[in-house]
Amino acid sequence: MKHSIRARVTLLFAALTAALLLLIFCMNTWGLERFYRWQKIGNIEHAYAQINAEVMNCGVESRRLEDILQEYADTYNIAIALMDSADSRSIRSTERGGGYLFRRVQRYLFNKSVRDQASILKRTDNYTVISTKEEDGSANIDCFGYCGDNRTIVLMTTPLANLKESVLLANRFLWYVGSVGLILGLFLIFFMTRQVTLPIRRLASLSRKMGGLDFSERYSGSSQDEIGVLGSNMNAMADKLEETISELKEANERLREDIRRKIEIDEQRKEFIANVSHELKTPIALIQGYAEGLSDGLCSDPENRRYYLEVITDEAGKMNALVRQLLMLSGLESGAQEPERTCFNLTELVQGVLHSVQGMANKKQLRILLENGFGSEDGEILVYADEFKMEEVITNYVSNALNHGEPKSTVRVSMKPSGERVRVEVYNRGENIPEESLPHVWDKFYKVDKAHSRVYGGSGIGLSIVRAVMEAHGMPYGAENSADGVIFWFELPMENREEAEENRRPEAAAPSRERAQI
Repeated sequence: MKHSIRARVTLLFAALTAALLLLIFCMNTWGLERFYRWQKIGNIEHAYAQINAEVMNCGVESRRLEDILQEYADTYNIAIALMDSADSRSIRSTERGGGYLFRRVQRYLFNKSVRDQASILKRTDNYTVISTKEEDGSANIDCFGYCGDNRTIVLMTTPLANLKESVLLANRFLWYVGSVGLILGLFLIFFMTRQVTLPIRRLASLSRKMGGLDFSERYSGSSQDEIGVLGSNMNAMADKLEETISELKEANERLREDIRRKIEIDEQRKEFIANVSHELKTPIALIQGYAEGLSDGLCSDPENRRYYLEVITDEAGKMNALVRQLLMLSGLESGAQEPERTCFNLTELVQGVLHSVQGMANKKQLRILLENGFGSEDGEILVYADEFKMEEVITNYVSNALNHGEPKSTVRVSMKPSGERVRVEVYNRGENIPEESLPHVWDKFYKVDKAHSRVYGGSGIGLSIVRAVMEAHGMPYGAENSADGVIFWFELPMENREEAEENRRPEAAAPSRERAQI
C-alpha cells in the first residue's frame, strides 16, 4: 500500500529524531562558544554594577565592597582591582593584585600590537569591555573604567576557556549515540506500528466496499479502543445505509423546502432587525444627547433639568414598551404563550383601557366615545377569552386610532352583537388606507407609500400583536375603510351568566394579572 500509515509514522519518527540531533549538533558547534562568551561578559557587567553601586552608596572604604570583590573572584573567576586615579594607588583588589591588572591595561593602551589583536566587545560611558589574546594562545576578557564618582578606577579580567575541543568531543559522542538510538528506534517503531495499522487496513478495505454499495462484509475486530469503536460504528452504519438510501431522496426534497423557507425567514429577520434598529435609534439618540447635556452641565436651572429628565424617562418608556411588545409577539408567534381563557366583563375592560388613554386623547385634541349596543354604556358583556391579551388588543386599536385620527375629531369605540359573538369596532376619522395596503397593515413595521399624508401601518408591531392574539384565539379580526375614516374590528364569543358560572374555574377567583400599560 502506497503512503501507508506505518511507513509515514516510521519516517516521521526518523525525521524528528534526525532533526533533533542536527539541532543539538548545530547549537553545540555555533552556539555554545558564543553563549559562553555572552555569559562571561554578563558576569563582568554585573560585577561592575555591584561595585559601582557600593562605591556610590558607601565609598571605597566599605567593608562589604571587599566581600563583593572576593565573591566574584571565587564564583566567576574574575580578578578585580580598584585604583585611585589621582595617584594610581591600589585601593582594593583580589588575590592577583591591582598591579597585575594595571599593567594589563597599560599594555592595551600603550602597545599598538596588543591593541590590534584585541577586540572591543562593549563600550559605555563608564567602562569598556575588550577581548585579548596572550602569547601562549590563551584569551581573556578585560574591563576597565571609572565608577560613578569619576575617581575610582575599576579593572577586571577573566580567562576564556578554549571550548573547541570540548565541542568537537561532545558532537562526536552525540553522533555515535544518536545514530545507534535512531536505528534501534526505527526498528521498534516499524514493528510496533503493525499492531495499530492492521485493523486500520481492514477498516479501509471495508470502507471501499461500502463506497461501492457492497454491505456484505463486516468488521470482525474485538478491541475496545477507538479503532474497535470505529469498526462497530461502521458495522452499524452498513446496516442502516440500505434503509437510509431509500429515504435520502425524500429527505433531499424536504431539505430543498427547508432551505427555501430558511432563506425567506432570514430575509424577514433582516428586515425585522433593521426596523427594530430604526425604531430604537431615535430614543437612544435622544437619551444619549440629553444625558450628555446633563453630564456637561448645559442646564443649570432645575426646570431645564426636570425637562431633560422627563425626555429621558419618556424615551426610555418608549423603548421599554417596544421591547415588551416584541417579547409578547415572539411568544405568541412561537406558540409559547397560549391564551388563558377566562370569563370576564368586556365592558369593564374597554372602559379601563379608555380611561388609561384619556390623557393621550386630550393631548391630541381628540374625543373618545364609547357605544354599547347591549343597552346602557355600563351594560355587562360577558366573553370567554384571555383577558390580559384582549386588553393588549383593545389598547393597540385605540392607540392606533388616537395616533392617526384628525385633530378635534371623535374616536368611536362600539360594542355590538354579531350572532353569538360580540363585535368590537374602533373608528377614527381620517384618510382611508389604500385597498392594496389593507392586508399588509398587520405585518411588523409595515409602511404604506410615504407619498400619502397619513402613514398607515405606523403602529410598529401593535397590529402584529393583534393578529397574533386573535389567531391564537381563533377569532376573526380586520380593518376596513369607511366614508370618512378607518375601522379596526375583532369579534369574541359571548357567554350568558349561567354558562359563565359553569365554566368558571377556581383560579378565576385569584387576583387578576396586572394590566398592560401603554
